[in-house]
Amino acid sequence: MMSKAQKLRAKRKAQLGRPRKSNAERFACGKIKPDWSKRESEKEAMAVALAARKRMHGLETSSCFAGYTLGRLFLDGRITEAQRAAGDDYGRVMARYYHLTGIPFPSIRAQAIDRVQGHPAETTEEHHRQIKRATERMMRLDGVLLGCDEGRQVKTTVFNVCVMDYEGLRMMPEAQLLWLKRGLNALVFEKGLCDYGERDHLLAQE
Repeated sequence: MMSKAQKLRAKRKAQLGRPRKSNAERFACGKIKPDWSKRESEKEAMAVALAARKRMHGLETSSCFAGYTLGRLFLDGRITEAQRAAGDDYGRVMARYYHLTGIPFPSIRAQAIDRVQGHPAETTEEHHRQIKRATERMMRLDGVLLGCDEGRQVKTTVFNVCVMDYEGLRMMPEAQLLWLKRGLNALVFEKGLCDYGERDHLLAQE
């Protein structure tokens, strides 16, 4: 039978360090296998992220669409799949334009301040062509948005949702949502025309 002092020492010893992980995959020596530890760490990190997402945005999903405002509008059922895809394409076009031209991305959340810089003084001809194509693509999409009814409001709303990713716009009023949908529908139509034109060009080459 253990004395009171021995029981106290055993209790204190049991409380030292973290609890032993149950059901862990171990080597014969008792050491936890690295692969199992990595999987468990990923699960724990995912659980923390999902809990934060539920707490902040009220979404219980692991979908990648829950990670940005346009995707959350899609999950809320306020825009369609085609509209979301067109908005994603617009965001990628703008990001590519900023990257190639050296213009700092307008959202401070996306910047590494110490890496903001223009392109080198001497660039290759291919780089110039890439910049030209990216600029033309950006200007064409901006023209599409400005060509809508109430074009300035439409362009600003689409830009703020798809590029700036303002979370507050998830709860935008219906009038502003109408501007967003109008712009995204115009981008859907433009994307369809581009895809159709590229397909015809490929068929002509064959």
